[in-house]
Amino acid sequence: QVQLVESGGGLVQPGGSLRLSCAASGGFFTINDMAWYCQAPGKERELVARIFSGGNTDYADSVKGRFTISRDNADGTVYLQMNNLKPEDTAVYYCYADGTYYGGRPWPFESWGQGTQVTVSS
Repeated sequence: QVQLVESGGGLVQPGGSLRLSCAASGGFFTINDMAWYCQAPGKERELVARIFSGGNTDYADSVKGRFTISRDNADGTVYLQMNNLKPEDTAVYYCYADGTYYGGRPWPFESWGQGTQVTVSS
């Protein structure tokens, strides 16, 4: 099946920046939509940003103007550029993708990455 591997998390001071990356692999597949979710301690996982197959994007109100999602369709990678980070952005960030997997007959898939920790603190 399709695996997603995230990278780029870490510790940053308030006002700083981080860039998350997520690469898809695992056979022959096409990707429709990709997204980033976050989950803070004691809270449910929530949508941060998503990018549709046509390139349109959607953001949570809390990150509009600070975060930018982009994708490279050639290698199935999605990025999240996070600027002006705030302590409330601290969470585990998860990559998501859906599409069609061609392992025999076409099969729809939804995949999640393992998560990468982002901590914003002075």
